[in-house]
Amino acid sequence: MKAVNLKEKFDKIHEHWSPRLLGELNSQAVKIAKLKGEFIWHHHENEDEMFFVIDGSMTIKLADQDIDLKQNEFFIIPRGVEHKPVAKDEVLVMMFEPMDTVNTGNVESNITIKNVQKI
Repeated sequence: MKAVNLKEKFDKIHEHWSPRLLGELNSQAVKIAKLKGEFIWHHHENEDEMFFVIDGSMTIKLADQDIDLKQNEFFIIPRGVEHKPVAKDEVLVMMFEPMDTVNTGNVESNITIKNVQKI
């Protein structure tokens, strides 16, 4: 066993919107990603999803409001709630969600990642 250094792990990621698996905690995936630009509107039918901002800032767009997040803040999106993550500048995030959660939820597209790579 050894400690995980987030800076070292983020340095290995060179794409935006491509989550990487750090580990598993009680059937929950611990993932990190670099985000920049706009993602797609989607929802997760059976999973809650947590975005924790490590560095930078982002917005989670919901149907009726925008949730602005900055460094050291997190937001939990309840299952079934349509949302669209947006990051004007690059942001580093950690996500906690069930292991089988697909990044695009109910939407299948060219950015869908079904098998997240472990780093």
